[in-house]
Amino acid sequence: MKLSIIIPCFNGADTIAVQLEALSQQEWSEPWEIIVADNGSTDETLAIVKQYAKQLPNLRIVDSSKKRGSSYARNVGVAAAKGESVAFCDVDDEVAPRWVAAMGGALAKHELVGCPFDIEKLNPLWVQKSRGNPQRDSPQTIWYPPYLPHVAGCGLGVRRSLYEAVGGFDESLSNLPDTDFCFKTQFTGVQLHFVSDTVIHYRLRNKLREIYRQSRNYAEHNIILSKRYRSTGVGISHPWQRYMRDWMRLLRSLPRIRCQVGRGRFAWQLGRQIGRLRGVIKYRVPPV
Repeated sequence: MKLSIIIPCFNGADTIAVQLEALSQQEWSEPWEIIVADNGSTDETLAIVKQYAKQLPNLRIVDSSKKRGSSYARNVGVAAAKGESVAFCDVDDEVAPRWVAAMGGALAKHELVGCPFDIEKLNPLWVQKSRGNPQRDSPQTIWYPPYLPHVAGCGLGVRRSLYEAVGGFDESLSNLPDTDFCFKTQFTGVQLHFVSDTVIHYRLRNKLREIYRQSRNYAEHNIILSKRYRSTGVGISHPWQRYMRDWMRLLRSLPRIRCQVGRGRFAWQLGRQIGRLRGVIKYRVPPV
């Protein structure tokens, strides 16, 4: 088996059919499989997955309900996989045509790969404008040590040998385990290759409370990662001045919340500021 597609899943009944339908249209000359790693779904997710058994004879379900979290589900999925390489996608996104072939072909040449995002297909216009697309033309690059590129886990591929060498995803991280994974794999000397000839249609949060919560959690976990990797490079200068300037910019943006785009941006930036503060208090390091 050349490639295993791993889909970590928890209560994905509203969206998983879109992803499986897209995967059912994929063609590749090499053998590949799909593994849905169910993290304890209580909705109709599994029933929907089973309906695709005929369309996707290479589809399997594995139970990853022992411990909650996408990292655990991904690790269980990889443990059950037969592929020489693995690629990850999420239950609420949609792979583009030829995604499997592009990722599988790239992994034949490179040990670690990621692909671009398209945010236009699955998101309303106000969400697109308020969030933007940080992974459209290149990997994202972290702005604190170790200053390395990274990609989101929903468009990440890795050879099994490299995955096993670094111990898989860190299950202690409820957010940004994919960022951490990209860092520790690159510390082995491997480079992250960007697969530019395919995309993941990426679904963003579209409720203000969810936008705020996701941003807050990302910001707090960036503090965790900054503490973990701060010995790998020169830190950010004047972090508290930068943090207070960001508060001033946020307050000056208040008049813009009269429109939907402005409210979305404000929710994201407010979550970032609160998450940074929570991280600073919990982990006793400067904000990043």
